[in-house]
Amino acid sequence: MRDRAKQIVITFHTTADAMAFESACKQKGTAGRLIPVPRSISAGCGIAWAAPLEARAAMEEMLLQPGIYYQELHEA
Repeated sequence: MRDRAKQIVITFHTTADAMAFESACKQKGTAGRLIPVPRSISAGCGIAWAAPLEARAAMEEMLLQPGIYYQELHEA
């Protein structure tokens, strides 16, 4: 089995919050994609945003944008 590289995983309370974050990231050209929440993490809506660890600063900046609501940021 292949070892997975660690990544940033952002969880959301609602699917609408996850979709809004995806839209904001696409507009800014920020790395990442929507994924099912990993089993090791619990979350409200079951959808999370995953990005490479190198994108952590960009993710933290995106989370400060008006209208962006998230649950938690993890390294998984």
